[in-house]
Amino acid sequence: MSDAAETGARIFLVDDHPAVLEGLSLLLSQMRYEVCGVASSRAEVRERLGPSRADLVLLDLAMCGESGLDIMPDLAGCALPALVYSMHEDAATVRRALECGINGYVTKRETSAVLLEAIRRVLEGERCISPRAMASLEADPSGPAGAAHLLSDREQQILALVAQGESNAEIAEALGVSVRTVETYCSRVTAKLNLEGMKALRKYALQFGRPV
Repeated sequence: MSDAAETGARIFLVDDHPAVLEGLSLLLSQMRYEVCGVASSRAEVRERLGPSRADLVLLDLAMCGESGLDIMPDLAGCALPALVYSMHEDAATVRRALECGINGYVTKRETSAVLLEAIRRVLEGERCISPRAMASLEADPSGPAGAAHLLSDREQQILALVAQGESNAEIAEALGVSVRTVETYCSRVTAKLNLEGMKALRKYALQFGRPV
């Protein structure tokens, strides 16, 4: 676990609903996170984010006629991870957010435990998408493979080899790594995609895996 996740990371909140900001601030403080700043518009983000020394930005998508995704260029300039926390859980919105480079996506109908787990994982350098958002991606016939945005290049490569029916030993030989390393990558992929075990991973790979 990263030092930030252990000692209480500094989290910057972007949302234009005062009640939501109050609720999030209370929840995060109970988990030893520090809310280091809040903003309700892109202009306020530009003004307040730098001095906040944030470790992570938690942002809504709909704010006073603006989109939270419009803030992504500002976050990229600060090299800050971003986690979307939104009422929108349709596949098109989730996919667009992933394509904009966000590090995680949690819908507001998820439990607080799901949100806190996503915060922890994003702080540790992972990408994380909540079960409801993932279900929307997988149910969308126009592009369910959007969930692959969660995976690193190596993880996508292994997913593609799984889709070709390769065993762990064959994947290890093809990539020049140990079988244990392949097993570790498969475990990471199943966790990121909210799958239950290798059987579910192989089924997912057959549907959505892409050739290397």
